[in-house]
Amino acid sequence: MAGKIVCICGPTASGKTALAARLARDFGGEVVSADSMQVYRGLDVGTAKVTPEEALGVPHHLIDILDPGESWSAARFVEQGGQAVDDILRRGKLPIICGGTGLYVESLVKGLQFGASGENTAVREKYTAMAREEGSLALHAVLAGKDPEAAAAIHPNNVKRVVRALEVLELTGSTISDHNAATADMPPRYDALPIILTFADRQTLYDRIDMRVDMMVEKGLMEETEKLLKMELPPSATALQAIGYKEMIPAVLGEDTTENCAAALKQATRRYAKRQLTWFRRWENARWIEQEKNADFEALLQISTKYLKDFGVI
Repeated sequence: MAGKIVCICGPTASGKTALAARLARDFGGEVVSADSMQVYRGLDVGTAKVTPEEALGVPHHLIDILDPGESWSAARFVEQGGQAVDDILRRGKLPIICGGTGLYVESLVKGLQFGASGENTAVREKYTAMAREEGSLALHAVLAGKDPEAAAAIHPNNVKRVVRALEVLELTGSTISDHNAATADMPPRYDALPIILTFADRQTLYDRIDMRVDMMVEKGLMEETEKLLKMELPPSATALQAIGYKEMIPAVLGEDTTENCAAALKQATRRYAKRQLTWFRRWENARWIEQEKNADFEALLQISTKYLKDFGVI
């Protein structure tokens, strides 16, 4: 394995950004963002992107590296994130992966090889157009006929993953299930310490999500969404699928009120947080930190520091 890394993960609004930056500052580390939307320039408010003040002078990688019209995927994250991690290790620093996109973090740690699966914009657009014109259920039915195992694991509304599975099948002749199975038994690329942040009471997390959405609206989420729409991106653009923007589009277009759209965003974010927690529960050697309602950051830092010492990176 290439070396030891620390992963600060958990649902949205659980305090990952602040903890990762502080640990990196205190123990000679650098942060690699595993957020699927913070890679985009200009999407700041809606992605809760780390600010210069929050970064504490610590280098943060894979933030603001793409224009909103460009595509980003787990494959690209593993490639570029792996390059960042390896460079940090070569310089004798501690890589700290921070984010809530479980697929990205797991794929990086395991060193999943996406290259053999192939990528083709024309094929991807063909299936994306099918979903747009015939509906996500029709596209999912196509996948079910060709790769039942993948179809069973992917929700029909998750068009991006359905498209990816069909793209792999068409380009390689192998199912994405076969590809995943072939790589599942490979030794992990990195020796990882996963620290998962959550709250003892789920309602506390939901309250924090609601507060975060209200703050985003105050800080200009509507204006940021309007700028995104003015770019006239294709409907398949990854940036347009981000939670935080798609829910606010009706308000920008005058089709609904800001209040209703903000309420829809809060609900969508809560559902996303539940999916994040479900994903991270599969991580067998993870250290979970359940925070109380009045979270004490210094206590969180103390517990995390002990984990890093036990892991042998400080």
